[in-house]
Amino acid sequence: MIGLVAGTEAGAHAARTRALAVLRIRSTALAVALLPAAVAVVLLAGSLTGRIPDGSAFAAARPAVTAAALVVLALAVVVAAVVVRARPALSPTVPVPEETAPDLYRLVRDLADRLDVPAPSAIALTPDCDSWLEDRTHPAHRARPAPGGRPHRPAAPVLVIGSPFLWWMRVAELRALLAPVVAGTGPSAQPDIAAARRFVRGLDAAVAVAAGRPLLAFVGWTARLLLHSCRDHAAEMERGVAAAASERAQTVDYGLRIVAQEQVGLAYAGWDRLLNRVALPAWRMGRWPSRLDAGVVSALTELSRRDRLAEGFASRLGERPACDLLEEPGVIDEAASLLAARLFHGGPDRPCPGWTPVSWSQYPEEVVDRKWRLEAARLHRVLEDVLDDLTACPAGAVPVEDGTPAPPTVARVLDRLTGPAGPGVGERLGARLSAELAREAGHRTGGGRPPGGPGARGADGPRFDGLVPLFPLQPPRSDRELLTDHVTAMICCAAVDTAGAVPGLDWLDGPALLVGGARRADLARTVLSLVEDGDGEPLRAWLGEVGVRPEKPVRLG
Repeated sequence: MIGLVAGTEAGAHAARTRALAVLRIRSTALAVALLPAAVAVVLLAGSLTGRIPDGSAFAAARPAVTAAALVVLALAVVVAAVVVRARPALSPTVPVPEETAPDLYRLVRDLADRLDVPAPSAIALTPDCDSWLEDRTHPAHRARPAPGGRPHRPAAPVLVIGSPFLWWMRVAELRALLAPVVAGTGPSAQPDIAAARRFVRGLDAAVAVAAGRPLLAFVGWTARLLLHSCRDHAAEMERGVAAAASERAQTVDYGLRIVAQEQVGLAYAGWDRLLNRVALPAWRMGRWPSRLDAGVVSALTELSRRDRLAEGFASRLGERPACDLLEEPGVIDEAASLLAARLFHGGPDRPCPGWTPVSWSQYPEEVVDRKWRLEAARLHRVLEDVLDDLTACPAGAVPVEDGTPAPPTVARVLDRLTGPAGPGVGERLGARLSAELAREAGHRTGGGRPPGGPGARGADGPRFDGLVPLFPLQPPRSDRELLTDHVTAMICCAAVDTAGAVPGLDWLDGPALLVGGARRADLARTVLSLVEDGDGEPLRAWLGEVGVRPEKPVRLG
């Protein structure tokens, strides 16, 4: 116990020492700003008392020094005003008022009492697998006072909890996971550390405010200079705070913390798969799954079943889930799911026409089938354009056809990709698909370039005010990957139309083709053989086995 207290005190002392170093930099900057004014006051006082003769060099310099002092003071006032008034960036979160989660607040307060630290001022959720304390004590974040009242300033930071943790973890695991996070409120209450944090966050916000504004160029330069000066001290201060919090939390649920950390890795893996494979296809179509956190439980259950990642998995699920600490888990899940769409894809911040929620029961019909139909239609349209180009080329190997529109069939795609001009057709198809998707995305966002940067590709959905996503999930897809996806979609449509297959949802892999109630994951291998090698025999064999009629037109709408 003595060693634990000593370790905690050492971390807190190191953090406070670094905080004082940051505050000394602030004091030095203030002294530099006041120095010309001090010199001007000395010169003025000397002249008034007769100690500085009127004809001396000091007297001659007094007007220039006074003018310089006024300029420096004016600039210092501007810099200070921007630093104080600039609003530091806050993490996008879903607030959880106490009346909507009294049990969760009670758990956190009991935890703070056990750790002998101040309880967080509020709780919020983030749609990610992380938890932290967020300082919202900057003056710009103070609540407006009531008439005749005083501004309210929270005494402790806000506890931000990853929403997937609430749905996946058990109550005891969540408490153990939050112990070192909540323990961080102790150092946060230390006045010097709190003041140093506010100063650094104010400088960071001032840099953001001054960016791109020529009139505030000096403010930006000064703020960057001060940030550079205190960067190392601020980093060491945060390390000391983390070390002190971790040492203090050793006394709370230490054994459970090991189990909870294992569940963090599992939750992150399932959450990443769910967002990339399941949520992203819906977001690209303007639909947002409204129960992502509930979906992560299904995804992680499937992941554990397939890979045998968790010992005693069934007995663990029998324990009380942490989401039971919420009064209305469905409402919170919906809010976190919409925020996830905003952060990871760039949809609107509130439901509007063209961007609507979709439940998991509707997902196969509303997202999977529609996605396949849209991609099949795009492939058919682009294939016709490519064939027209090849026909117009003197050296083209594709024979001239009559003007009758060709029906959209799998047989037509097979013939073009396995014929003499197959490699050329495949390359042109992939390039045209990329250009088509970029054009569609640019049209939706009102811009002339695809979202995500000059080289980004992909059929992305609506955006917040036309902006790119804050945390894009996937890198740009290659031409070959796009062609593979579109050919797969055409075949899935044909299987649904002619072989009695149905669209389905795989919690880890997203859209799935179900034949006879079972997922047919072997389709991907045959499509790759067609696209990469121009070999259509494996796919033809698969079509025959499933009963797909490749010559029948595919319904595109």
